[in-house]
Amino acid sequence: MTSDTLTSTPVSRRRLTPWQETYRQLLRSAGPRARELRVALLGLIAAAALQGLALACLLPLFSALLPVPDWPAVLAWLAVMTALMGLATLARWRAQGFDFDGHMAVATHALRTRLGEQLRRMPLERLQDRRTGEVNATLLGNVDENLNYAMTVLNLILTAVVTPFVAALATLAVDWRMGLILLLIFPAIIPLYRWRRPVFAGTMRGLAVAHQRTSGDILEYTQGLPVLRAARCAGERAERLQASFAHLREVQTRAQRTGSRPKVIIASVVELGLLLIVAVGVTWVIAGTLDVAVLAALLVMIVRFAEPLANFVNYTAILELIETALERIEALLAIEPLPQQTPPAVPARFDIRFAGVTFQYAGTERPVLRELDAELPARRMTALVGPSGSGKTTLTRLLMRHADPQRGAVTIGGIDVRAIPPETLNGLISVVFQDVYLFDDTVLANIRMARPEASDAEVEAAAHAAQCLEFIERLPRRWQTRLGDIGGRLSGGERQRISIARALLKDAPIVVLDEPTAALDTESERAVQRAIDALVRDKTVIVIAHRLSTIAGADRILVIEDGRLVEQGHHGELLVVGGRYRAMWDAQQRAKDWYLGLAGEPGNGKQSARSFSAT
Repeated sequence: MTSDTLTSTPVSRRRLTPWQETYRQLLRSAGPRARELRVALLGLIAAAALQGLALACLLPLFSALLPVPDWPAVLAWLAVMTALMGLATLARWRAQGFDFDGHMAVATHALRTRLGEQLRRMPLERLQDRRTGEVNATLLGNVDENLNYAMTVLNLILTAVVTPFVAALATLAVDWRMGLILLLIFPAIIPLYRWRRPVFAGTMRGLAVAHQRTSGDILEYTQGLPVLRAARCAGERAERLQASFAHLREVQTRAQRTGSRPKVIIASVVELGLLLIVAVGVTWVIAGTLDVAVLAALLVMIVRFAEPLANFVNYTAILELIETALERIEALLAIEPLPQQTPPAVPARFDIRFAGVTFQYAGTERPVLRELDAELPARRMTALVGPSGSGKTTLTRLLMRHADPQRGAVTIGGIDVRAIPPETLNGLISVVFQDVYLFDDTVLANIRMARPEASDAEVEAAAHAAQCLEFIERLPRRWQTRLGDIGGRLSGGERQRISIARALLKDAPIVVLDEPTAALDTESERAVQRAIDALVRDKTVIVIAHRLSTIAGADRILVIEDGRLVEQGHHGELLVVGGRYRAMWDAQQRAKDWYLGLAGEPGNGKQSARSFSAT
């Protein structure tokens, strides 16, 4: 069962997870602490059984007390009962040591580490299908639901079921009739629960899905609050978030209503069972076939069992949430990484080739790239141009191996990227995106993440080459200034220059520039362009650009349209050919002339004449 299935399949139609499989999933999730978890669960079972035997000692104890106390027998049975309760307490204490001794913390940490490693290994195409808030809910909420409450809930369930069952078995040795009644009444709760479980489990899973959806909407709302305020949608008009809250309220209400019925049914079974035992016991006492001491002991035992059994459904509700968490965790861990070709290889040169590449995103009807062939020479600048959706960014994603093409191959230096180890491939490529993501950490840490072992002097040199020193000096704590969520303390141009400083520090032989100056003002664009000039020196450079004036100096221009390479050559050559590139160039020149004429002033709104250059 995949995570997507969990999100899209109606909860009422999902296959229920057998308890044996839930147990195996729980052990798998415990990772290096699976053995300790298994021992702890066995300890809880032993503790519940010992507690049932201890309560069964009430039968011979009351018989020794009534009608005339037999003190040696009373003291003996008190000693046995105390010893059994002591053993039960010791077994439970040792079992709960899974929590108290830190095994649970270690298991939780190991599970989050495994999930983090999976996020790094899984195809980014699959990860991009998931909302950030929902992934966050899996990494935090689902992991906590998985282990943090497991021991407590299982202890309550085992005490509610195993303890009365063992006591009923022991009662058979004293009075087989009363023991049989107990065995018939208390286990009746299990089939009742299994009868209600499909609806009950579906409701709990629906509640988990609603919580995950709401977590995603809250994070999306928070990150997009500036846009929502500008659009006057920050309050009640934030319809998506309001709808998410309304849906969560509806699911919670339905869960309460659905859960109340099993609770009432089981509580009623417990109460009716109590009355039945009392009625039958009194009848047999009057008939002289049952000792009143046995009936008194049974009444004490039943009163002791009544509350845990009545709350059985409340305990299993949390168990259903744990099962849902386990399913989501296993679904995420089950996503296979992209296959690695063997033997591994590392390129010695850095020319790039796309050979017959066809690629189609999952869930789409047509390929975004179609039998595309292109060669990008080493240590030269190649520009990718074309209309939006033509496949330019997809080409760079395939180069970075966010996904693999369905047909064809992508090679670096003649080596298929599928044969290059992922860490090695990541080290070969630096990327400067149009939308820069900075972490809520210091300036120093945000740049150094490109090469953690770099010295302060090397970081400063990269920042200097990227034109960053001037604005870093203005920050409150200079290099130690935290940049805020997504780098909110900096302007767009400043964030872009931090991104270029990262790439400079990384010093990868291949550089991808994805519209790095498209959203900048003229002054910021000039500063960023100077930083880019330092970055691309002696590199294999790929530039994605819509503004053709910025890539006129590129060594090669590839025109992509509808997933195919339709033209290639130098700027001058493509203008002479008079094909698709020339049409795009003329359209942009007419648009610029129209804008200048509309402004009414020569040079007003003029674009930067500076072009990317392969120096």
